[in-house]
Amino acid sequence: MNQISNAIATRDNGPAAQIEVYRDEYAALVPSHVNADQWIRLAVGAIRGNKDLEQAARNDVGVFLRELKTAARLGLEPGTEQFYLTPRKSKAHGYKLIIKGIVGYQGIVELIYRAGAVSTVIVEAVRQRDTFRYVPGRDDRPVHEIDWFGNDRGPLVGVYAYAVMKDGAVSKVVVLNHRRVMEIRAKSDSKDSEYSPWNTDEEAMWLKSAVRQLAKWVPTSAEYMREQLRAQAEVAGELTAPPTAGTPAMPQPTALDEADPADDSEPVEGELVD
Repeated sequence: MNQISNAIATRDNGPAAQIEVYRDEYAALVPSHVNADQWIRLAVGAIRGNKDLEQAARNDVGVFLRELKTAARLGLEPGTEQFYLTPRKSKAHGYKLIIKGIVGYQGIVELIYRAGAVSTVIVEAVRQRDTFRYVPGRDDRPVHEIDWFGNDRGPLVGVYAYAVMKDGAVSKVVVLNHRRVMEIRAKSDSKDSEYSPWNTDEEAMWLKSAVRQLAKWVPTSAEYMREQLRAQAEVAGELTAPPTAGTPAMPQPTALDEADPADDSEPVEGELVD
């Protein structure tokens, strides 16, 4: 019985249990259209299902809770391609792993849809054996043909993104070739980490490179950047709703030596790269 009690006590002191402790606070932060209970389940499941993430969260639970706060305010699902939770080494923590949240391409697409002006967002990767045609000024959108039944489409060579507005108009088309994506990747200070999405989910990061630039040309881009900056600038302990009675204040994060990696810093200038 003592062993069971000790196991429960240990579990209840872990980062997943801390999410449950602050359930009401997170529920107050998520936008009204987001199911708070489902959001909490995703956050808890992401940590309990990955030992590296759980250990990184234990190393500084305040940092972990702060990153979840950013996801909550943006209304994005933590531990998914909307909002990655990734372990990263921190010099301030003696090079131990801590949690870093990174908005994924699906998260940016969700924020674009949320503005209400866009009916469809197209973001696709182009591989070597695909057929891709697009002439700016002549074509309103690319023609991308894929041999879905071929054995191998080949390596990634490019990526593109555009939006169709609700009035039928087509936004600016963003096209990035391999060189341009690699330039964006080079600006990420986590690119060499085994946990970086650039190494664990490369195609998704190519897609993000394009859709981030698209966000400059559709109505949500300014809103998205304002919300990002606001969420990152707030002190982690500031909450929209007060804690429930008997609940301790949410732990404050320790100072990070690397404030904001290139993955989610200022957007790269939107441009067309043939």
